[in-house]
Amino acid sequence: MERVYIIFMKRVVLIVAVVLFHFAAGVPLGWCVDEKPNILLIVSDDQGYADLGLLNKDILTPNLDRLAKEGVRLTNFYVSWPACTPSRASLLTGRYPQRNGMYDMIRNEAPDYGKKYNWEEYNVSWEKIGGMDLREVMIPKVLKPVGYKSAIYGKWDLGILKRYLPTHRGFDDFYGLVNTGIDYFTHERYGVHSMYRELERTEEDKGTYATYLFEREAMRFLKNQKDNPFFLYLPFNAPHNSSSLDPKIRGTVQAPEKFKKMYPPVEPEFRKGKKYGKEAMVSTREARTRDYRAAVTCMDASIGNLLAELERQGKRENTIVVFFSDNGGSGGASNAPLHGHKGQTWEGGIRVPCIVSWPGHLPQGVVSDEFLTSLELLPTFAKAAGAPLPEGVVLDGFDMMPVLKGEKKSPREDMFWKRKDLLAARVGKWKWVDMGEAGGGLFDLENDIEEKNDLSQARPEILKMVKGRFNQWLREMDAAEPRGPFRDY
Repeated sequence: MERVYIIFMKRVVLIVAVVLFHFAAGVPLGWCVDEKPNILLIVSDDQGYADLGLLNKDILTPNLDRLAKEGVRLTNFYVSWPACTPSRASLLTGRYPQRNGMYDMIRNEAPDYGKKYNWEEYNVSWEKIGGMDLREVMIPKVLKPVGYKSAIYGKWDLGILKRYLPTHRGFDDFYGLVNTGIDYFTHERYGVHSMYRELERTEEDKGTYATYLFEREAMRFLKNQKDNPFFLYLPFNAPHNSSSLDPKIRGTVQAPEKFKKMYPPVEPEFRKGKKYGKEAMVSTREARTRDYRAAVTCMDASIGNLLAELERQGKRENTIVVFFSDNGGSGGASNAPLHGHKGQTWEGGIRVPCIVSWPGHLPQGVVSDEFLTSLELLPTFAKAAGAPLPEGVVLDGFDMMPVLKGEKKSPREDMFWKRKDLLAARVGKWKWVDMGEAGGGLFDLENDIEEKNDLSQARPEILKMVKGRFNQWLREMDAAEPRGPFRDY
């Protein structure tokens, strides 16, 4: 017993000495502990480049505005594809869609023509059976070996079969929609109920607005986190258009009346039009804009509640918060001053609003024009967490934290996009776009962010260089280890 007591006292003396040393050196004691940061990744759906209150007086986003004041707002941030599924696959894997195999949408086209699937039809449709290659490694699987608990609440969109769902891909918990969009209240996608809890479809919350549900689940997760660092992925479906077959709902965004009333009244809300080749009542443009903005403001309120919970727990300063949109805006969105919108390879389809905040580690109130992308997320989170990168996996991004801190310039020199025959490449300040019949050209983004002045004829040598880099990238993607579901191998 005497020997045990002596050992115990030696340890006490050592701890006291360490504490006194740090106080004398003026170093916060918390720095003695290798405390891993929590990570909150918030992704909105189809939000416009200009749709933050600090940029656009017509939309209310007080919590995102505050987040920008507490961190770094990126004005030159891109996603890897101009629409949902491939963009989300890239942000979770750190790999181009053409490399990870998810280079197009997993959705059924028939509802575009008014088709309502029955269960037997839906269960063998592409939307039901398609999914991300099981060999792909996502952020939660990278973080798990160093102790992280991971959860996703919101839009998954990377496969519905059980083997593709989040809790089989590294996440510890999941509640949300599994495909590209739903009715915000019925949780149906064109008549097919699409809300899941972990591996099973559930109708437990039918009738409740989706944004409220994702906030509820995220709040529950935050309150249950005690000792483990966490990765919370919150991909809202807001402000994506509502996926309803009802012509009055489809084409606009559903939002709670409380948030609609925050905006000027709209008259009329509906007009005579056509849907599915028939006469129908559809939303007016003014109503679509009002509804879109209301959905964004509702989402912003939920984000504010989650940030308040982190502050209440004393975890805000040790939580990296990243917010951006999965692609450019559409419907009632504003992408000003960018040209184009969701689905296109103009800047308006691929350059998105982005905010990164980490109090005490990143500067506050900074606006950065550094060239960065969603491909940077996985390596950035891995580095911050002290997690090794997956072995044998080629990543297309890098740790962007030194760039966010202002310690160095972004090492990114280029970025490439391909959506079927819609192409684009950015090399330095030069952007080449080929939108087929919708036009294209060569643009100097440093002086022409609106892509108005085509320099193809004036600078043929630059055009040749950028196209050459694009073709080199295509060859690299073709030579990459094959991944499904689209690749023929």
